[in-house]
Amino acid sequence: MKSLPTISAALCVRRLAAIALATAAVLPGLRSLGEEGSDSKQITAKDPAPNHREPGTENRESSHYTQREPTRDGIGKVYMGREIAKVVGHGAIRWLERPEREREELPGKVVENMELKPGHTVADIGAGSGYFTFRVAKKVPEGKAIAVDINEKMLAFIEEREKELGMKNIETHHGTIEDTKLPEDTVDLAFMVDAYHEFSHPREMMESIVEAIKPGGRVIWIEYRKEDPTVAIKPLHKMTQAQVKKEAAAVGLTHLETRDFLPSQHFMIFQKPK
Repeated sequence: MKSLPTISAALCVRRLAAIALATAAVLPGLRSLGEEGSDSKQITAKDPAPNHREPGTENRESSHYTQREPTRDGIGKVYMGREIAKVVGHGAIRWLERPEREREELPGKVVENMELKPGHTVADIGAGSGYFTFRVAKKVPEGKAIAVDINEKMLAFIEEREKELGMKNIETHHGTIEDTKLPEDTVDLAFMVDAYHEFSHPREMMESIVEAIKPGGRVIWIEYRKEDPTVAIKPLHKMTQAQVKKEAAAVGLTHLETRDFLPSQHFMIFQKPK
């Protein structure tokens, strides 16, 4: 795979300054490794406090979730036996674009294992800076890569970079904490990289993702392996295969396979019924 064109240091500085506020509002879609000392929950206008409920969601909240005293790294909201993790702040763009990701997350192999076709429509859920979106877009020249996020500053960053790189097949999409807002039956593949465990409304988000997937389309979960105690990530920021399978089955997805080529993460593939 060809590397992405280099952006000048001066431009990076201007860009980072323009999105400085974004570093104080890290989202459920933001990738996180759970470093020590980053325990505060970042809350934005679109990311309500753990005990807050949007008008009209009371019944859904009570049917899918329970509430308990939050643990150190959780929000106290429990879904299918799993406490939802706090969103951990890491400096937003700088963290997402760190050089170490090439070694830690093998993005080239990740995209290769997605088995994309040139005309596919692919949704990067919780796209952040578009780290994976741009790589996917190069594999679907006749299709498109959709960057879905709830942070408009992140989406603006992606749009600016797309123009600079001269790419034409990336679409940004502003979702909410409960809904991707993607049209029904329009996506061939949706994927989430180290993001799902922090979704404050996982059931609603997954229902909206499944709705957007075409019949027979796929969903890929990438999460740090909770089964492996040597993976130096806080427990709530990791997921077991069994837990992912349980939560996927709850929204009608079928597990196809898990590929263990990543150093510390699961690469799990699911399918929507045809």
